[in-house]
Amino acid sequence: MDKQKKMAFVQGASRGLGLEITRQLLARDPTLRVFASCRAPADAASLSGLQAAHPGRLDLVQLDVTDESSIERAAARFSETSSRAHLVLNVAGVLHGPGFGPEKKLGHVEPDALRTVFEINAFGPLLVAKHFHRFLRHGERSVFASLSARVGSISDNRLGGWYAYRASKAAQNMFTKTLAIELGRIAPNAIAVGLHPGTVDTDLSKPFQRNVPDETLLTPTESASSLLRVLDGLTPEQSGRVFDFRGEEVLP
Repeated sequence: MDKQKKMAFVQGASRGLGLEITRQLLARDPTLRVFASCRAPADAASLSGLQAAHPGRLDLVQLDVTDESSIERAAARFSETSSRAHLVLNVAGVLHGPGFGPEKKLGHVEPDALRTVFEINAFGPLLVAKHFHRFLRHGERSVFASLSARVGSISDNRLGGWYAYRASKAAQNMFTKTLAIELGRIAPNAIAVGLHPGTVDTDLSKPFQRNVPDETLLTPTESASSLLRVLDGLTPEQSGRVFDFRGEEVLP
């Protein structure tokens, strides 16, 4: 087991922003080893290409945040290589899917959609924390981060709508804050934060880009580099908070 090499775990790395973050992590630090998870690694051609380009530095792991046993297995796989992680990053999230989308009014709220959105956006990162926080409990600086969203801010909600997505991200932020308090007691150098990536040109945002000015729509490359820069600058005193891609705090 290699306990000295720097280690990162990226959940939801098969495409879009997760894939780009994984790519940049590998490019910026030749000593870093990355575990990248997705629901079907065998079908993740872009991740397999990255793995071939970085032999011995990228491990592909099956993980479905709606299946806790798969998270537990992924943690067991990680533990075979190292007992510590310097970064655990949750990227996967859902805004719309087959048969559902952001609600414009109360009449559009459906229990099945609510359960799906909460299970992926809120419960998923919490369950990853449950099984991976032990790897963050070491003397060096470590970060647990989850992609959140500005619309998860209760104080910033001026337009209404999007019930499931807004509330799931607000719940995720509360889970992150609570995790930060627990980690602060047992691992003073561990940081837990939420990250708002901006409006990124990915499948998640495509149906809703019509009213987004071109100058504010970020490419995955731009958002990933900005988020990694924010992560680099975080201190334990900032744990439990949410920051956007500029490094500015998103208030609860």
